This record gives sequence, structure tokens and C-alpha cells, in this order.
Amino acid sequence: MTAVFRLGFLPLVDAALPILARELGFAEDEGLALDLVRDMSWATVQDRLLYGHSDAAHMVAPLAIATTLGLGRPAVPLSVPFVLGLNGNAITLRPDLAAQVTQVGGPGDVSAIGASFARVAMAQKAAGTKLRLGVVHRYSSHNYMLRYWLRGTGTDPNADVEIVTIAPPYAADALTNGEVDGICVGAPWNSVAVERGAGVVIATTSQIWRRGVEKVLAVKQERLEQERERFDPLLRALYRAGEAFVDPDRLEQITSIMARPEYLDGSADAIRRVVQDLVLFADGFDPVHIPDFMFQHREAANFPWVSQAAWLYAQMVEAGHAPPHHADYQRAQAVFRPDIYRSALGPIGATLPGASSKLEGGISTPTGVGSIQGRLILTADSFFDGQSFDPDVFAEMLPE
Repeated sequence: MTAVFRLGFLPLVDAALPILARELGFAEDEGLALDLVRDMSWATVQDRLLYGHSDAAHMVAPLAIATTLGLGRPAVPLSVPFVLGLNGNAITLRPDLAAQVTQVGGPGDVSAIGASFARVAMAQKAAGTKLRLGVVHRYSSHNYMLRYWLRGTGTDPNADVEIVTIAPPYAADALTNGEVDGICVGAPWNSVAVERGAGVVIATTSQIWRRGVEKVLAVKQERLEQERERFDPLLRALYRAGEAFVDPDRLEQITSIMARPEYLDGSADAIRRVVQDLVLFADGFDPVHIPDFMFQHREAANFPWVSQAAWLYAQMVEAGHAPPHHADYQRAQAVFRPDIYRSALGPIGATLPGASSKLEGGISTPTGVGSIQGRLILTADSFFDGQSFDPDVFAEMLPE
């Protein structure tokens, strides 16, 4: 008997795997009737999941951790058994501001761009008005990647600029209307701002962290534990969708599906560029290929590395969003569930890493790593500043 499974999502290219799982028949093959519910803000996606109006959600990774820790609302433990994708975001400024910090039209050195941005931000602050930057949620990877880059290049994100929240589908509107000076948002909304002439991309998040964890499949922990027979087939369908996403022969098929009104309701050209890792930095220029701009499946990208959850918690602490505490650090890491990933995907021959945690930012050349099943080679996962993140070292800095 086919089981109906309801999953909430936002109109973003990185919602591709649930959409393709349904449209390409992978969910049906697993006995699931996947009912996809499109929302317009992460807050609504979160509420729908927590109050039982959906079974699972396409969600920004830090929000799953914040919900578990009870940041901003009563705590509800969530679990992440599958990562839906890495990166895919960009920082876009209004054109006159971008021209002061970068060579408009293509990628540059994000360290130098950040230093230039810091000088402009300080001048604006001294003049009495801080630059205002929009991110898609307080607890979003966009916010934490932006803050990491700002801190690393001379701007205090808590003191030198103002960071506000804008739902992704409205980010380009806010930039167009002058409500913000810049946005950090996912695809295709940077392209929308650029094509309107309202913005210029100055950096992609893949230039900040080559393997930044982005969207995840979030599930209430209690339901995941009690109804594993419902969720394991979903993970297998999503994995098959990931294989399809990286198949170049399916590019036009994927683009046409994603552009449909019930999904992104957007430009097929913009979506096609994203799938091909092409970024339109400024209107009137040719798109530029950015390696790993959106990383959806290769190199066990869907594996929920516990060390990625650890990095996100460290950024929450750095931002002042979470108090530093050893027990909370353990709870944050436990949100990511590599055990369930292995259990669900082992039977279909998926590559399964042997470890659940790693040194983030520690790989600069293709490196073979231990695996339980399959052969796994990981390529560069560097941060722009050359730093790395060791979850064990961070743990030693936290109070009990």
C-alpha cells in the first residue's frame, strides 16, 4: 500500500532532491506518495513540521539545531538523517556599493573583497548609519557564513553592520526597494536581483567554505525513532534523486521540472545556470563557472557529518545566539544522524563513510578516506582563511 508522506519546502534550487524524488518516480518506487507543500518562509516550514502538518521538512541546517536547543521557542528535538545539499548561496550588494569593494562582473579574492567591504562599512558607521544586510533566518547557514566572512575580514557583524531577516522569495524585492544594502540568499534569488539590475554578486558561500552544509531533511526525533519504516524509503528516494541531479543528461528535464509554477515558479535559464555551477555576477556579463557552487550529491555530500553540526553550533556561540555549554554542544551534534543514513542506504549500495566526524577544512587535495561500503575520495573542503575546525578542540573550550 502506498503511504502518503507530506514534506514542506521553500522555492529554492536546493529543494531539488525532494522535488525530483517525486517527479522522477523514486518515491513511488519506494511505496511513497510524496505530497510536497510549498511555503514562503522558514518560520512557516518550521511551524508546519512541529505542529504535525508535515512529516518532514527541507530546512536550513542551523534551524534544526536551534529548534532542538530551544533557541527562540520551546525546545523540540529534531533529527537530520540526510543532507539535501551544500552551499548554493551568494552575497549580493546593491550595484554602487559592490563597485566599491570588487571588480564587478566576476569572482575575486574574497579576503580582499571583505577587507574593502570593511572599510566601506566603517565609513558608513562613522557617518551615523550602518550598512544593512539581509539573511533568510536568524538561525541559517547564510547568517553564519556571512558572519564568518565578515569577522575574518575586519567587520564585526554584531557592531559594524545591521543584519536583518528576509524570507528568500522576498530578498531580491528588499534589495530592489532599498530596504537593505545587501543580501545573502540561496539560488535563484541572487540571480533575480542581478537580472533586475538591483544587485551585484560579490562572493559565493562556496568561496567562503568549499563544503558548507546548507539544507537538510529535518524530522521530529520522536517520529523518526517510532516510524523508521516510513523514513528509510524516503531516504532511499532522496539518494536516487541526488544521483539524477548530477547526471548531465538530465539537465533539461531537471530544469523544466524545477521551473514549474508549483515548485520554483521561476526562470528556467536561472535554474539551469545554478545546476551547472554557473553564477551571473552582474547584469550584462557572462555567467562564470564556480567549482562546487552547489554541491548536491557527490563525495557523500548527503551524509550528515556530525562535525558539520559541531561547526554550526560553534558559529551560534560566536554570534551570541547560543550560550557556550558542553551539554548543548553534545545535543547539537546529536541532531545529525549518520547511523540512520547508514542503516537506510546501506542496502542500496550507497557509499558509506566509516567515520561520523572529521576535521572540517582539513582537506586540500583529493584524499581517500575510510568507508564501510564503496570507495570514497573527498576533495578540497577549505575555508577562505585557511583555518580548520576540529570538533574535539572546540569541545575543550566549553564549560561543563
